[in-house]
Amino acid sequence: MHLEFEKPIVELESKLADMKQLAQQSDVDVTDAIKKLETKITTLKKDTFTNLTRWQRVQLSRHPERPYTLDYIYEISDDFVELHGDRTVKDDKAMVGGFATIDGESVMIIGQQKGRNTKQRQERNFGMANPEGYRKALRLMKLAEKFNKPIITLVDTPGAYPGLEAEERGQGEAIARNLKEMMMLKVPVVSVIIGEGASGGALGIAIADKVLMMENTWYSVISPESCSSILWRSWDYKEQAAEALKLTAKDMLEHKLIDGIINEPLGGAHSDMKAAASQLKSDVLKHIKALKKLSEDKRIQQRIDKFSDMGAYK
Repeated sequence: MHLEFEKPIVELESKLADMKQLAQQSDVDVTDAIKKLETKITTLKKDTFTNLTRWQRVQLSRHPERPYTLDYIYEISDDFVELHGDRTVKDDKAMVGGFATIDGESVMIIGQQKGRNTKQRQERNFGMANPEGYRKALRLMKLAEKFNKPIITLVDTPGAYPGLEAEERGQGEAIARNLKEMMMLKVPVVSVIIGEGASGGALGIAIADKVLMMENTWYSVISPESCSSILWRSWDYKEQAAEALKLTAKDMLEHKLIDGIINEPLGGAHSDMKAAASQLKSDVLKHIKALKKLSEDKRIQQRIDKFSDMGAYK
């Protein structure tokens, strides 16, 4: 599947593949033509992905081939051991987590997980966690704190699950408790928005010493579609809503709501998953190393100050 703005690039790449096949099957020398086309594709990619609108970045964050939490975990860690259940209701498969080793650094990794096909999407509830998912995440964070291990959270959710049963089991309370408890965690916490970062569903695992966003992701109190449906009673104005919300990584950094942007390969994380994962690993480990040099009290105070300073008020 290709997004609308990717189609001109895909057409040129298809021509390039045909040209290379022609070169293999005949004695015709098309080396110069191939080089020119490759240069044209690279230039078009740079122009396209450098000048994406906010709505186009939202679309890219939802690309069906984009790496999800478990893709990154298995790529950057050596021995991930997944832990299950919240010890109260059940194991929420929309939230995954466990201990892992990354370049010799023992950490706890937690994140929302989406599915690739219909069966997986239903099993993972489209990455929308129930209260037991947030309670599982908090249980794992407390476990990490007990053994003095840094915590990495990977955020990718269209929001916490809004169903009746989720509300009956205390969705609001579960997220609120996570916000409070994460603020006081004694170990370093680094959070990365790897796809969609919507509302309290994202914030429930994103109270961290350092909050990073991958280049083609979004982070906002509401999705453009929901914003459009509330303000205009229609989803037709989602592009205008995305512009007004200023929800991209660049916007978030300008407003000092995040601490850094993780660059993605040209074309998005899905175009070169290994390169994207390598950059994510490098940036996260760099921040963990710096945070470990601070005392527990100083880290907690800096975390409190960081979130207290957000927003404009009198």
